Amino acid sequence: MTGASSSTGGDRVTAASGGAGADPVTGAGRDTGGDPVTGAGRGLEVRDLTVRIAGRTILDRVTFTVPPGRRLGVIGASGSGKSMTALALMGLEPTGAAVSGSIRLDGTELVGMPDRERARHRGSGIGMVFQEPGTALDPLRRVGAQIAEPLRLHLGLDRREALRHARSLAADVGLPDPGSLLRQYPHQLSGGQRQRVCIAMAVAGDPAYLVADEPTTALDVTTEARILGLFERQSAGMVFVTHDLAVLARITDTAVVLDAGRVVEQGSVAQLLSAPAHPATAALVAAARATVRRAPGGDR
Repeated sequence: MTGASSSTGGDRVTAASGGAGADPVTGAGRDTGGDPVTGAGRGLEVRDLTVRIAGRTILDRVTFTVPPGRRLGVIGASGSGKSMTALALMGLEPTGAAVSGSIRLDGTELVGMPDRERARHRGSGIGMVFQEPGTALDPLRRVGAQIAEPLRLHLGLDRREALRHARSLAADVGLPDPGSLLRQYPHQLSGGQRQRVCIAMAVAGDPAYLVADEPTTALDVTTEARILGLFERQSAGMVFVTHDLAVLARITDTAVVLDAGRVVEQGSVAQLLSAPAHPATAALVAAARATVRRAPGGDR
């Protein structure tokens, strides 16, 4: 990160250097493998994404790019717009929200696309791990069928083969006794188990891009480490939303910082954590350090 800054509407945004004049976060100056004639690029390209609800601006011109196979962190205080960014990427913003700007998935514009058409991109083009697994799961269906569904829809597996792969995915995310657990309903599982079911569902369709909104919040330390290892093995591009800076540093090397719905700083995780340029970033780092000092056995 060079520390070079740009101004967007008066807010300082610190840009990371990506070599050869490319910004690894915004993608400016990068060859994304797109069509040299049409200009259609590869990657998840977000430009000036704005969401307004009842006249209130929730997201304000959010811009970033995730190249194929790369991971980008999204951090910010509570209410900064992290989860709304994740939902908007999926086209799942609240009813009545006004969305403008651009979200291009490997060159295909998603903003303004009819919902039925956009739904075809969910699961295979872009998958999501929701922050609240209880609202993401169907309470009337066994969890095995829910993990198997994207395998059937997007990979074309028959019912028996999909359930076999579902058991394998359940084991990958550390669910105990998958053969038995997959026959249960969501309410019969713990919060951490439901979260792992959602993670298995999100990766089941082998999406090109994955949006993970606080995916390890409900997990214990051992299970969290296992899930982060699973994410690291994914070939998908990823938008990883988290409040945990230690997780951020492990899972990705670049990030954007949101504050009041705007990107206020962006660049390498190492630079953001060691020399934050914006007060919002500095506050996040200070809070993380205070948490470590309060933790049993932490540095004092």
